[in-house]
Amino acid sequence: MSAASPLRSPTLQRSRMKKDESFLGKLGGTLVRKKKAKEVSDLQEEGKNAINAPMSPTPIDIHPEDTMLEENEERTMIDPNSKEDSKFKELVKVLIDWINEVLVEERIIVKNLEEDFYDGQVLQKLLEKLANRKLSVAEVTQSEIAQKQKLQTILDDIQEFLRPQGWAIRWNVDSIHGKNLVAILHLLVALAMHFRAPIRLPEHVCVQVVVVKKREGILQTAHVTEELTTTMELMMGKFERDAFDTLFDHAPDKLSVVKKSLITFVNKHLNKLNLEVTELESQFADGVYLVLLMGLLENYFVPLHNFYLTPEGFEQKVHNISFSFELMQDGG
Repeated sequence: MSAASPLRSPTLQRSRMKKDESFLGKLGGTLVRKKKAKEVSDLQEEGKNAINAPMSPTPIDIHPEDTMLEENEERTMIDPNSKEDSKFKELVKVLIDWINEVLVEERIIVKNLEEDFYDGQVLQKLLEKLANRKLSVAEVTQSEIAQKQKLQTILDDIQEFLRPQGWAIRWNVDSIHGKNLVAILHLLVALAMHFRAPIRLPEHVCVQVVVVKKREGILQTAHVTEELTTTMELMMGKFERDAFDTLFDHAPDKLSVVKKSLITFVNKHLNKLNLEVTELESQFADGVYLVLLMGLLENYFVPLHNFYLTPEGFEQKVHNISFSFELMQDGG
């Protein structure tokens, strides 16, 4: 006879069933969680694919807030690879060190350009120190509207400084308040150059900028190369100003007085050759008087075969003027 199967008590059977149900429940919960995680992952992947659709040459990581755009709204950000570029890092460091040096008496320490400049608070203090004057703006602003109003006033003041030099304005209230690092860097580079900051910025700093735009409900991206600095010579050249720049800016009514003084000065020398100037614009246009004046000022005779004493036509006049510039360069 075969051995009888051991009897199980009802209590033991119920306990075993509960354990089985508990195990299945946990397994089911785990499967549900994995399914939900996969759905989230799929959604993230789909969003990334949409963001990195045909316009983008390489995949990038974009923060979720940068994808919450209205139709036709556009947002820009620096490609993460560009942020790791050594020259870009040097530019940011040099600017931060300079700003902290300027604001040391204000006990302000800048660590992050996006976070410290978006509301206008630090920018106000920086401009006041550089321009050595008080701005008529609120010291503290909490609301977004008040911050933007304050920013607009400050940026208008800055533009007044930069307009005469023809400096390209590559920022606005929305980009600065939106913590756009490219716009903030353009602004700070311009300020550093205009106020002749005792620093040397790295030259030819370029970054890859990712432009995200929503069109017909679809996110599209494009990569654009943005030049943050050129050469120090070119950048400083925009701000090389002399007495005439100041005259044009602040006392244009005195220009006629200056012209009379210049005519007196020129005739003092040209009279030695029995020549006289009455109109600067027309009589210096062919370069003859410029060449002769340089010889008189530097005390040498200019051979007549080097220039046209009675120029005929545009090319001969240009030759005279170019020659006079060479004499000026030789004379320092």
